[in-house]
Amino acid sequence: MAENDPAAQAAPVKKSKMPLFAGLAAMLLLGGGGFFAVYSGLILSPSEKTSASPESAQVAALPDIAFVPMEPLVVQLGSGPGSRHLLFRAQLEVALPYQAEVTLLLPRVMDVLNGYLRAVEVAELEDRSALIRLRAQMLRRVQIVTGDGRVRDLLVTEFVVN
Repeated sequence: MAENDPAAQAAPVKKSKMPLFAGLAAMLLLGGGGFFAVYSGLILSPSEKTSASPESAQVAALPDIAFVPMEPLVVQLGSGPGSRHLLFRAQLEVALPYQAEVTLLLPRVMDVLNGYLRAVEVAELEDRSALIRLRAQMLRRVQIVTGDGRVRDLLVTEFVVN
């Protein structure tokens, strides 16, 4: 009998689509407002300090530095008839007022680097990342010999193991 009840056979109540249209309209308004704010430069605009115009670009002056070339070092690696050699050449980046003092101390610097490179194992030299570690070690030794603040960097110009 419940099958013949006209209230049960009535169509289900349709929900209103008004919230869907209100959400869609709000989305379009907010999206359009965000686009306008970015496009007009109200938000996320580059500041005037970062403009790329050539007239406003200020180039900083180079620091007062000099490069002191070092004599090439040839170091025998290992002993015996099949020994290999390392050819090492570098330049020292120094503060300009200390250029003469560092040039005067070059024989001592060469002695320290020669002694250090002779103590390095051949297997360590063959590692691809060895030059970074060796350069840092050599720079520290050079800075100890010349005094703090005189040598800024060690630029390796040639490093050949054959």
